[in-house]
Amino acid sequence: MRISIRNIVKAFEGGLGRPALNGVSLDIRSGELVALLGPSGSGKTTLLRVIAGLEVAQSGTLLFGDEDASDMSVQERKVGFVFQHYALFRHLTVADNIAFGLNVRDRATRPPPAEIRRRVDDLLELVQLASYGKRYPAQLSGGQRQRVALARALAVEPRVLLLDEPFGALDAQVRRDLRRWLRDIHHRTGHTTVFVTHDQEEALELADRVAVLSGGKVEQVGTPDEIYDTPASPFVYRFVGESGSVPVEFRDGRMWLGKYALPIPTDFESSQAGDLFLRPQDVEIVEREAPDAVAARIVGLRRSGATRRAEISIGGVSGPIETVALPQAVLSVGEEVGVRIRKGQFFPRA
Repeated sequence: MRISIRNIVKAFEGGLGRPALNGVSLDIRSGELVALLGPSGSGKTTLLRVIAGLEVAQSGTLLFGDEDASDMSVQERKVGFVFQHYALFRHLTVADNIAFGLNVRDRATRPPPAEIRRRVDDLLELVQLASYGKRYPAQLSGGQRQRVALARALAVEPRVLLLDEPFGALDAQVRRDLRRWLRDIHHRTGHTTVFVTHDQEEALELADRVAVLSGGKVEQVGTPDEIYDTPASPFVYRFVGESGSVPVEFRDGRMWLGKYALPIPTDFESSQAGDLFLRPQDVEIVEREAPDAVAARIVGLRRSGATRRAEISIGGVSGPIETVALPQAVLSVGEEVGVRIRKGQFFPRA
């Protein structure tokens, strides 16, 4: 099911002076897994709820395929919704929770009991809980409950699957396991799936494409590689992946950081000031006398998994920038070093 979102505006009474969604447009392809990524208050959950029909937009158009879904009820849209906190019925068994959406249908559209049982059994197998049908939610782990919630959403054979921070209540290891599992389920079922997250790692690992939202607007839409490697704005650069920035300007066809000319190719010829955004892997610690070295100072050291990270102040004109420190390097806080800036992305100042 293809979803087309056109200029959606949604404002809440008593809001903070701006709409929660301010002219959002987004195309979601049939069978695609799309992440809505952004900080709290960016509008991502509101957009998901507008797609589901749980919120009504003041203006704009929502299409499911070629059909205008703007005035459809939740039931007519035929979406499956998975919430962060499972929303399972405690007094029902796992099997009855999964079957709930089918059992409450009116008699004309309700499948026969044998068909409901077959569908529940198939879904328990799909979510790897085949022997758990007679248990109650209290007897399951958090990860198992979220699998049941997904099976319940799939039971009604939705046209679109929507997930709101589906792993937000789980610990880090369970989150990682469920990400791989959800990706596998998506490949096997082929549902058009939209999920909300504020976790950039989750979005980049799971999604076919990522829509980054900020302040009720879409900042950028692209593949995980496009979002990480070629951010469209300073906001996206700062929000997705580790980064820092240094002030630079162009003179005589070269990029300058203070008194240092940087060996970064540029098409800029006229004088222009802005910021050069850097990832940790873009900055290399070198000898102070090395070619193209910029004077820097170590202001912090920390461990990050298998790597060591150094926070450095570059050229005396910037705040801390992180870089990867070689494991064998002997460094200390306060030490003066040289750094070589290999590449970066320039954004002019407004």
